[in-house]
Amino acid sequence: MNNNKLSHLFSVAPMLDLTDRHCRYFHRTLSQHALLYTEMVTTGALIHGEKHRFLQFNAAENPVAFQLGGSNPKDLALCAKMVEEYGYDEINLNVGCPSDRVQNGSFGACLMAEPELVAECIAAMAQVVSIPVTVKSRIGIDDKDSYEELVHFIGTIAGTGCKTFIVHARKAWLKGLSPKQNREVPPLDYERVYQLKRDFPHLEIIINGGITTLEQAQSMLTQVDGVMVGREAYQNPYILARVDNLIYSDIKEVLFRQDIVRLLIPYIQDHLSLGLRLNNVSRHILGLFHGEPGARGWRRHLSENACKPGADESVILRALEYTL
Repeated sequence: MNNNKLSHLFSVAPMLDLTDRHCRYFHRTLSQHALLYTEMVTTGALIHGEKHRFLQFNAAENPVAFQLGGSNPKDLALCAKMVEEYGYDEINLNVGCPSDRVQNGSFGACLMAEPELVAECIAAMAQVVSIPVTVKSRIGIDDKDSYEELVHFIGTIAGTGCKTFIVHARKAWLKGLSPKQNREVPPLDYERVYQLKRDFPHLEIIINGGITTLEQAQSMLTQVDGVMVGREAYQNPYILARVDNLIYSDIKEVLFRQDIVRLLIPYIQDHLSLGLRLNNVSRHILGLFHGEPGARGWRRHLSENACKPGADESVILRALEYTL
């Protein structure tokens, strides 16, 4: 097990259009120790867009890693410096996203075919920042999916000094499958990720893909250094409430779902005072009562009312009544 200051024991995956700063603030109320990731932001968006909009976050979210998308070493180095200046704890390079718009920009999963370029990108970022630079990849792409090719990919990048690899235990089909299908259709191969850890014992190997329970995560931690949970943490966020107890052995009281909602009210009020909309925050908490009595009423009330002009925290409190 690596003893990096930043713990990768349990993390919430970067998810495009989902893990924004409001989602991360909410997730942090559930777990104090889980490592949170931003959604992927391209180098072009930071260099040519409103960088503050992409980089701003609440200090209460820490620890937070920032995921970058890009393939130009100079651009990535420039953006890495921005990310560090804003106070993030880690920079992660996306080498796993299979969407068409990502491929057209020559980054994401298609970069698995170019391990030397990825190594150049990682080295360029590592030279200009003091925080860790990590990689998130698949186990392969298209017909480049042999274990030997995966070992070559990991070994080439590890040669730059990169120590942490997050591996989604599915290959990606770059043609013929949508991003959603690429999360579901290619079979999971956890054993391949476990084998990576055995072959690279000095590296920190984090497993991702299809993890739905903390008990499953605990079992996987006997084989690898960390687990990353994606869709389950978003659709059923209360799974995060036991992370500190079960994964980090931090014995503390597990808050009730209703208490979590009440903790969010001051944050929501601050958000609304800036003239922003309630559903920017409320969309992330729809799944909080997943599987519980009143869950349907909670979701329906929020969905129907949080998007209305002038909607405020009273909408949340009224929805909460369905769960009491």
